[in-house]
Amino acid sequence: MESSASEILLDFSPMFRLYKDGRIERLLGTEIVPPGFDPKTNVESKDVVYSQETAQIVRIYIPPNAAGKLPLLVYFHGGAFCIESASSPTYHNYLNALVAEANIVTVSVDYRLAPEHLLPAAYDDSWDAAKWVASHFGGNGPEEWLNRHADFNNVCFSGDSAGGNLAHHMAVKMTKEKIDGFNLAGIVLTHPYFKGKEPIGDEIKFPAEREKIDMLWQIIYPTTTSGSDDKWSNPIDDPSFGSLGCSRVLVCVAENDIFKPRGLYYCEKLKQSGWGGEVELMESPGEEHVFHLHKPSCENAAAKLKKVADFINQGKSRLKSL
Repeated sequence: MESSASEILLDFSPMFRLYKDGRIERLLGTEIVPPGFDPKTNVESKDVVYSQETAQIVRIYIPPNAAGKLPLLVYFHGGAFCIESASSPTYHNYLNALVAEANIVTVSVDYRLAPEHLLPAAYDDSWDAAKWVASHFGGNGPEEWLNRHADFNNVCFSGDSAGGNLAHHMAVKMTKEKIDGFNLAGIVLTHPYFKGKEPIGDEIKFPAEREKIDMLWQIIYPTTTSGSDDKWSNPIDDPSFGSLGCSRVLVCVAENDIFKPRGLYYCEKLKQSGWGGEVELMESPGEEHVFHLHKPSCENAAAKLKKVADFINQGKSRLKSL
């Protein structure tokens, strides 16, 4: 007879399973690829430790024939805070393509995963990584690629799913804890992982999925006092919601994604918040959650890649016009 310790607490297949004894069985997101030269895009990458305390790394990308100062993207990967990494082939391939398309420098952030490291560890690590990146302002940081090529007047944060959640909260934190010389021009939230206790819009069509996501949140953030309505999961009602430290936001949603209603709601409420910046929305018809990572060659993924690249480079165009 199976012991209670080995019983499944939450089956989040095909991504992972959580067990009653606290273990996680990762079914996806464990494969890694080394950095280096990508022959498809001619993009180069390297891994650098940004925290000696936690041994977390960032993977830095530079485009072919990088010259002068280029827009800087800080990227936070998805995976429900439980799987994937900056070394994952899924994210490595996506960012190689984005860096080549947009001609930008990118820093892809690794952060500690739950349940081994419960929230808010991912938020703490992401902020540490952002501060490490900012330490290169003025050309005096530990990593020469950033010293030489990153334009700290034109920085964007981005992420998908849980990474979109992280990107939002890092942008809010930029307002609370300003970093000298670091201009956050915009954020790109792709299929962001936002939730709330009460369903909105089409969320009502997914009762079983909503229950699993709510349960997951309680497991990976056991100290929450309000469950899926706390500020990390549901930032809309947070008094700091409209205090984004940037002037432009692009939210990408997919038609058949359970997180689509929250993405639409985020845009609507941000416009009403008094924030005063520009909000753009891109919806991919007929697509599922993070489809662009799994079907990178499809037409909608190509359109999304171009939209994100254009959005990041808008900051460069605006600076030239000043």
